[in-house]
Amino acid sequence: MTKSTTPFKNKTPLFEISHIVDELADVRKHWRHMHHRSTEPGGRELPSPDELKKILSDLRAVLFPMRLGPPELRQENENFFVGHTLDSLLHSLLTQVRLELSYAERNNPSVGISFEDQALKIVRDFSRALPSLRSLLDSDVIAAYRGDPAARSVDEVLLCYPGVLAMIYHRIAHQLYILGAVLLARIVSEIAHAETGIDIHPGAQIGPGFFIDHGTGVVIGETTVIGKRVRLYQAVTLGSKSFPTDAEGEIKKGIPRHPIVEDDVIIYAGATVLGRVTIGQGAVIGGNVWITADVAPGSHISQATLRHGDNLNETAQKS
Repeated sequence: MTKSTTPFKNKTPLFEISHIVDELADVRKHWRHMHHRSTEPGGRELPSPDELKKILSDLRAVLFPMRLGPPELRQENENFFVGHTLDSLLHSLLTQVRLELSYAERNNPSVGISFEDQALKIVRDFSRALPSLRSLLDSDVIAAYRGDPAARSVDEVLLCYPGVLAMIYHRIAHQLYILGAVLLARIVSEIAHAETGIDIHPGAQIGPGFFIDHGTGVVIGETTVIGKRVRLYQAVTLGSKSFPTDAEGEIKKGIPRHPIVEDDVIIYAGATVLGRVTIGQGAVIGGNVWITADVAPGSHISQATLRHGDNLNETAQKS
């Protein structure tokens, strides 16, 4: 004899789904009303991090096809792969830029060039910058290989080092940032942060031959300026010392507030450099030190130096 069963439709629901859906709709409606957002039906308003991850994967393959491209790729069809992949990813990128600019236009209407024309210009300019971006990345790869005695080849560096991956993302993000796709740039930087543990704001200006060894916990702020052949180790912070406010108490945006690091500087693990200070050319900053004043070129700053209260601008003569 078969056991009788109660039809599912007669069972009491385990969760109050309909009630929760209605309440979430009320919360969204309230938020849109408070922020003067449209309540009319429409599509997605913002760029998609998932789409950007796919674009970034394709960009890495376009920039380094024989190392980061598909395993079946051969040199004889390398150019075909690059062209086909580039065409596809640029169309995808154009969609994401349009979403950002359309969102910005709805919230702050402007007079002049349409966001459609602006989006196309941004993506075209971005595509034209890819050869120089690849050259910059080559300098970063070489710096990592030369700067780490454990590195056996440039291929190992490119395939394995989180600092190099972070710089691939940063060079892409910075290009988008300076072209005006600042939200996309920020999303790219946060994808890099999640994957590598290295947090570089897309506004940071970083010269060629940059090497982050190990990398976990490195933070580089928005207005940081870094020269050529600079090397950082894990847990270095190039941050802001304070956040100036306006008459209404709101934080002022975009003002220079992060360090300037000149050419050939080395900053060891755990060091913290705060404020718009300058680390002079060729200076070496030891591990776990805290810097809030200018450092003279050629200086060697250590915890012992700071404990003795030496003037950082005189340390170069003592080194």
